[in-house]
Order: sequence, then C-alpha cells, then structure tokens
Amino acid sequence: MQVRRRRSTAVVGVVVAALGASAVTIAGAQHASAAEGCEVEYTVVSDWGSGFQANISITADEPIDGWTVEWDFTGAVSGISAWNVTGQSLSGRHFEASDAGWNGAIASGQTREVFGFTASGSAGDIENAAVNGVECGGDGSGEPTEPEPTDPDPTDPPPAGTPVERHGQLSVCGNNMCNEDGQEIQLRGVSSMWLHWQTQPYAQNLDALEWMRDEWNIEVFRVAMGVEPEGAYLDDPNGWKSQVETVIQNAAEAGVYVIVDFHAHQAHQHQAAAVAFFTDLADRYGHLPNVIWEPYNEPEQVSWAGAVKPYHEAVVAAIRAQDPDNIVVLGTPTWSQDVDVAAANPVAGTNLMYTLHFYSCTHAQWNRDKANTAINAGLALFVTEWGASAADGGLDGRVCLDEAQRWIDWMGGNKISWTAWKLDVGNDSTNLLSAGAPLTGGWSNHLHGHAPFVIANLPQ
Repeated sequence: MQVRRRRSTAVVGVVVAALGASAVTIAGAQHASAAEGCEVEYTVVSDWGSGFQANISITADEPIDGWTVEWDFTGAVSGISAWNVTGQSLSGRHFEASDAGWNGAIASGQTREVFGFTASGSAGDIENAAVNGVECGGDGSGEPTEPEPTDPDPTDPPPAGTPVERHGQLSVCGNNMCNEDGQEIQLRGVSSMWLHWQTQPYAQNLDALEWMRDEWNIEVFRVAMGVEPEGAYLDDPNGWKSQVETVIQNAAEAGVYVIVDFHAHQAHQHQAAAVAFFTDLADRYGHLPNVIWEPYNEPEQVSWAGAVKPYHEAVVAAIRAQDPDNIVVLGTPTWSQDVDVAAANPVAGTNLMYTLHFYSCTHAQWNRDKANTAINAGLALFVTEWGASAADGGLDGRVCLDEAQRWIDWMGGNKISWTAWKLDVGNDSTNLLSAGAPLTGGWSNHLHGHAPFVIANLPQ
C-alpha cells in the first residue's frame, strides 16, 4: 500500500524552528476577492547560505476566490523560481505572484499553503506585503511564529503503509539486515549529491522525498553531507548540520529510512569534528527507528588497521553513548572497496555494517569476489553508493548496464541494501535528473543517465 501525506502547518513549524520564519497579517482588505483578517505566513524551510527555499501560506477569515500577493524582501534576493503560481516577477526587492487557478480559493477559516519558491541571496524577512492590491496592516513585519520543538516525537507512529511502518527498528542479524520482526530485508533507494554542490536543494525538500517514496518506491534516502571541500561542513558546521537535520525530520515525517553520511575522503584527519557531529545528532535523533549513521563515506588508500578502524572505533563509541541500537555503516579503504580487509579485522560492536561502493564501468567480478570474501567471513554489507557508470560518476556520459545488472542480481541474491548515486541535475551519467527538473518531484519526464535503470530496480 502506498500513501501520500500532506505536510501540516505543525510539521512545517518543526523545520522553521531551526531556520526562522515570519508571519505577515493582511488586514483591512477591500477588494472583492480579498477578505479582511487574512494572514500570510512566509516560512523559510531551507537556507544554504547562498540561497534559500521558502513556502507561503494564507489563512482567510472570509473566503478568497483568487489572489495576488506582493511584498518587499528585507534582504538582497535574485534568481527567484516559484511553483504553483502565475505571473511571478521580481523587480529589485519587490516580488509579486498570482494564484495558478486551482489554488486560488481559500475558504473561511482555512489555512492553505499556496506556493513555494527558491531564490539566491539572503532569506531575511518580508515587509510591505499586500493581497490583491491592499497593503498589510502595520509595518508588515508581524510577529514571528511560535518556535516548535525541532526533534520529531518518538511516540508518533510512522505513516501507515510507509517503509518505516512496515519494517520498524532495523538490526543486523548475522550478515544481513533484519526488520523489527527478525526478517531479513533489503532496502533500496537513492543518495543525494554532495549537499553543498547541489544545483537545487532537492535533498532537503519534503515534497520531493514523498514523491520519490510514492512514485519511485524508494525505501531509504542517503543525505551526503560534504565535509572537506571549500564551502562544506568544515567551513560551516552549524549551517550544514541544520540542512542534515531538515532531511532527518522530513524522512521521519515521510516514513522513509535516512542514511546520515559524513561524506569525506579524509575523515580520519577530522575525528574530533566527526565525534562532535555524530554525538549531537545521535543525542537528538537516535531515538528514531529510521536513522542509519554512516561516519566515513570513502576512505582513500589508507591503512584500515592504522587509520580507518581507530577512527570508526572513536565515532561508534560516541554514537553508542547516545544511540545504543541504530545501524552504523562503516566505510572501508580504497574508496570503500576493500571490505575483505575490514572483514579480517572488524570493529567490535553490534548493529555494524560495512560500506561497499561500485561503478559498473570500472568495477566488476573482481570486486564482487572481495565482497564475497567479506560475506563469507560474516560481515554485513551495505552498498550506500553505486552507479552504472565509470568511477568518476560518469563524466563521459557512458552507462554500462550489463555489468550493472550483474551487480543488481548479486545484491538481490545476498539481500544487500543499496542507494544509487545521485539526486541532481547535470551531464554526469549518474545524475538522475535532467535540466528543468522541478524541486518538488514530478520527474517522470526529467530522467537522465542511469535513472531509468535505477528506477526499474527499485521495489515494484
């Protein structure tokens, strides 16, 4: 059974608590289709420094049948792109947009989220707001919405029919993943792009996640938070951690499993930063059954025993001090291919899995042989990243589907869970989306590269 849940105002407030919001009251409206006593809420749901995403909601005391909203941004904004509107325009800091027809009616007493947008620049606030040409009362700044707790309530059950509702708390049983009933399962899904290199914040959008759950049938989503490059986590730890929190909160609401990936190639050189990151998130989200931790994306050609394993031991200890049971997936040397090396000297602990990555134009049976050695030694594997391309992510645009199918068959036969690289727009053959793909889903006509193959191998 598949479901589609609409986001409630209360849940939007959860995200806003960390990122800020403002409410603007529309009063004294005299236009025939603009009601007195309306409220417009401007909610920043994602802010990545150079740009942001926001939603607009209207509450009507009296019915509204068609609206045009305008305001001035308090910060410098450019490149705005709105959905579910007509006639959008941005002149300097002044923005205006009208309803799209189907969303023009707002009943008396109803609050309706009418549209959203992304923009470059500073989110700031809005002022001098007007509906249907009638200016807001007062200075337009209104009162901030009441902050709500940022942590999802662990007593809230996941939505009916969703992956988390079906499988519940995960564990490692032997060298497989099991659901809360002890049954071996295989989760399948997709990974984000490095967050700071996304062309748009696809990973942070709840509507997109719910659309992938319902239309592609993904069960797990991996949020790849870049660590070392310029502009990534080490440059802005609080900013990028807040983006990861948005994805965790969205996944909890959507009933989808989420892999929190410390997407690094030299993470063992940043152990203190990793310990701080995972200690904080495990403390606040470790109670959720859908969270999976991945402390090290792809160690390069470094020693397992001398560098990678000691790093994992430190980070796992930090996670377990806050979260005793959620699965932790451990990166392995040589860009997460040397799982056989890790199998000969594994990390002590429970509910530990090991990362295996492959790209089918580069990696073939020799890499599966290494993985089979690890499985025979008792290791539980999770392919948190793969592509039907060369190991560079498909810069040449090629796909190697025959070898990719061999990998898919091997993972299915061994019940090895996977997330495919990567949810973004671009020329690489591992980019799942083509130019013009909207932020919120609806991508059936925007598939690119290996996307049709990936989607065909998601649960049917």
